[in-house]
Amino acid sequence: MRRPNKPRIVKPGLVWKWDTRNSIWVPYHRVNWTEGGKRKQRTTKLDWRGDSERLDMLYWQCRAGKHKKQTAPAKYTWRQLITAWREDPRVQSRLADGTKRSYSRTMEAILDKNSDKDVRRTTRQAIRTAHSKMSETPRKADKYLQTVSLLWNYGAEKLDWPLGPNPAKGIEHFGKQSEYEPWPEWMVDKLKDAPEHVRTAAELILGTGQRPNAAIHMKFAHFDGEWMSVLDEKSDERIDVYCPPALREFISRAPRNGAYVLAKNLTEPRGYWSISSSFRTWRDALGPEAKKYVLHGLRKLSIIRLAEAGCSDAEIQAVTNQSAEMVAYYRSRASRKALSRAAQERRK
Repeated sequence: MRRPNKPRIVKPGLVWKWDTRNSIWVPYHRVNWTEGGKRKQRTTKLDWRGDSERLDMLYWQCRAGKHKKQTAPAKYTWRQLITAWREDPRVQSRLADGTKRSYSRTMEAILDKNSDKDVRRTTRQAIRTAHSKMSETPRKADKYLQTVSLLWNYGAEKLDWPLGPNPAKGIEHFGKQSEYEPWPEWMVDKLKDAPEHVRTAAELILGTGQRPNAAIHMKFAHFDGEWMSVLDEKSDERIDVYCPPALREFISRAPRNGAYVLAKNLTEPRGYWSISSSFRTWRDALGPEAKKYVLHGLRKLSIIRLAEAGCSDAEIQAVTNQSAEMVAYYRSRASRKALSRAAQERRK
């Protein structure tokens, strides 16, 4: 039987070979090069299925080095590194649950953008740039450096990965920051125009005096009409916080889009970074005077409001679960006139 003519498709590096078994012409992409004085060749079979458009697509994938047969399975990825760290009992048994959750948040942020990227290709400049971009949230920025360094050392020392020098080592941290600024009342008043999930987060933080991440993980099932059961991530302790009337009404009217008050779907809460990003967009639109305020500042405002209402330090601690030193610090920021009125009212 005489062979039929080759398909009339001619491209540089495209060669046709006769498949005797199936009696068809099969296209291959061929690359020739010289290495160490020796001539070398690599061919990649193109499964074109008789479709010229598909052949064109596969051909250009090969030209770009992106054909699936040209790319080896990724090694030493951030996903592999973080998974190994999370599943290592030697590491996990030494860490408190709160510490693990703290690292986990930063690791999830790393995975969002770098999951399948080769850890070895991470440059010092890239780490420095990412750290600088988070300067507005210095604690988060320094936690990022700390987490990258921890993972890098784990990969090099425990997994024997060929990583080279730690790119996060020696980059200057922003260091210990001044305490969060409590929100001014004018900014609280602006919440009525904020995106729904930003306002909901703010109401939960201010009403319960808890951290933003604790507010994000509040479920409708945790609220019994008066009390909200809250998990303090630092102490890994669940506490019951009595909700003021305004918060009770707000929760009762909140749309039930899932198990969580701040629901992503039926079973998951919104992510911290999603709420934080929406908050910053809303805050920045308020003007430069709002720039210094963050969600955590509402937790501090709750201390001030409780102090101005005449609450003792012990009562404030019972609500917010903050240290005596922190309560004393923010009590000093409370309005002297409001404190005076509350004190004199007690004389009645």
